[in-house]
Amino acid sequence: MKQFIVTFFSIFIIINVNFGQVTLPKYISDGMVLQRDQPIKIWGFARPDEKVLVRFLGKEYASVTQNDSVWSVMLPTQIAGGPHNITIKGSNQIMVKNVLFGDVWLCSGQSNMELPMERLKDYYPEVYRSARNPMIRQFKVPRTYDFNTEKEDFSEGAWIEVSPKTIKDFSGVAYFFAAKIYENEKVPIGLINSSLGGSPAQSWMSEEGLKKFPEYLDIAYQYRDEKYVDSIKKYNDNRYLNWYKKLNESDEGLKNQWQQTNMDRTSWKTAKMPALWSSFDPNMKPGAIWMHKTFEVNKKQVGQAARLFLGCIVDADSVYINGQFVGTTSYQYPPRKYDIPTSLLKEGLNEITIRVIDENGRGGFVKDKPYELVFKDKSKINFEGDWLYRVGCEVVKIEPHVFIQWKPLGLYNAMIHPLFHYPIKGMLWYQGESNAGKPDEYYDLMNELIHNWRTGWNNQELPFYFVQLANYMQAKVMPAESNWAALRQQQLDMLKIPNTGMAVTIDIGEWNDIHPLNKKDVGERLALHALKNQYAKKDIIVSGPLVKKYKVNKNKVTLEFDYVQNGIQKVDSLKYFELAGEDKIFAKAVAVVKGKSIVLQSDEIAAPKYVRYAWADNPEGVNFFNEEGLPASPFELKIDF
Repeated sequence: MKQFIVTFFSIFIIINVNFGQVTLPKYISDGMVLQRDQPIKIWGFARPDEKVLVRFLGKEYASVTQNDSVWSVMLPTQIAGGPHNITIKGSNQIMVKNVLFGDVWLCSGQSNMELPMERLKDYYPEVYRSARNPMIRQFKVPRTYDFNTEKEDFSEGAWIEVSPKTIKDFSGVAYFFAAKIYENEKVPIGLINSSLGGSPAQSWMSEEGLKKFPEYLDIAYQYRDEKYVDSIKKYNDNRYLNWYKKLNESDEGLKNQWQQTNMDRTSWKTAKMPALWSSFDPNMKPGAIWMHKTFEVNKKQVGQAARLFLGCIVDADSVYINGQFVGTTSYQYPPRKYDIPTSLLKEGLNEITIRVIDENGRGGFVKDKPYELVFKDKSKINFEGDWLYRVGCEVVKIEPHVFIQWKPLGLYNAMIHPLFHYPIKGMLWYQGESNAGKPDEYYDLMNELIHNWRTGWNNQELPFYFVQLANYMQAKVMPAESNWAALRQQQLDMLKIPNTGMAVTIDIGEWNDIHPLNKKDVGERLALHALKNQYAKKDIIVSGPLVKKYKVNKNKVTLEFDYVQNGIQKVDSLKYFELAGEDKIFAKAVAVVKGKSIVLQSDEIAAPKYVRYAWADNPEGVNFFNEEGLPASPFELKIDF
């Protein structure tokens, strides 16, 4: 009993000492970048009525902790520079080191904003190897949600500066944006990376903003019930565990170890890869499919470091070479890149076996991706062509996963609201793919989201620069409807919102990858808006052609554009222009450049009422650019008389 009392009072003392200590929000920490040219709030937590002193540049700023356990002081406006130290003293003392003043940009959205430089290292190998700039820093907001409380802090987080060791963790788009700004301005740049793959716009909106969208507000309220959320988590766990349990128990390949070498595979079928199963066996069901191929390694290649590239495989894969496991990926989007041990390959014939898990009946190897083994001396072995395959098992398709973190309100509360105490220069946004199923509401959602965020920072003039959806999916020759095109139009309409700017990326997407690798052009096109509007580079052309007005003469439509001061790039024939009459049935139009205008005509449309440009999921090979090399935005225009 005596030992219990001593232990109890020891714990009581520790708890009370920790409660009394001064603590700081996670982003007020070593290496932070603070916004220059405006007063800065330094704040934190301590016991009520505790006096807190903040020392900075030889001056002291005092505060007393309020009943909510929060204290704060305001530092005066500072010019760009550093590094500085800030000392905070209460019952304990904290020194925040290596602090810079510069410009802070919020970088948010879904996976194309989140996509780290690690995924781009083979696309930008020199940047990845040599990136080093202590003046560019990132704070990565933890990926989490909360439907009940507007959070004031994060569970974790740290500022990191660009170096060959840390570049892998930087958002690709954000890094290239910052690098372009720094190249021109030589001012420290802080990037707050608050992004989450797959997230729709409504998950980043406040409760007040969602009141205009009752359908989404009702969902947010539903997820405030912890028992309901627990039931969804249980459903997700069970669907996954039960499906994979049945799959693994049924898979003859696992039972009989089909990854072994020198097996009798005379009963296996042959298919040319890369391809989806449906292209050579329309009856293929979800399940496990085993792929096998032999390949020859020459004497010079033996013992070299090698890397295996297997493009993109739907949905998951486990890879074996000469019977030895070399890597696995659990879902379809990441590119498959596996390092091969130097001792694994032998001179002569070798074997590769892949267990592919197809969850929904749409599995296979995605075309137009690299499928090869690359050696240190740059020699390659191509894996395209004939593969053997055998079905290990067939099962019913997996039940859909419910992504709790994508539900309305949750990300705003947990990943945006805590930032409102931290002044910023502006906002960058790359999102839209997850709202393409209901494109007609996107403008309204984003208009409200921008208002939410500007209200949170108490600045309705904060710049908001965003990326229009890139080209994606199979290219189509004939005019057709497209949700992605409709959402691009909504994004184009967002330019009506003051202090916004759009980076058009209709020329740098990939038909077979929702995560195109060219993030440098994306970041630099966003940077053009900032350089012109925030950094006074007035001569910069920030956009490709945007239609501004039209004239109609019988069956001809003449379009005039903004951002063509220096002209339109000359091409033999402009692509992807269409005209329609009152019936809105579109036909291809001949488009001729006349100076800085374009004249459209179609023999099929006698009285044009609608114009479209690049209206497709993937208008592959668009060729309408201004002389600065920036692509025109896709658009739909109704002709009013």
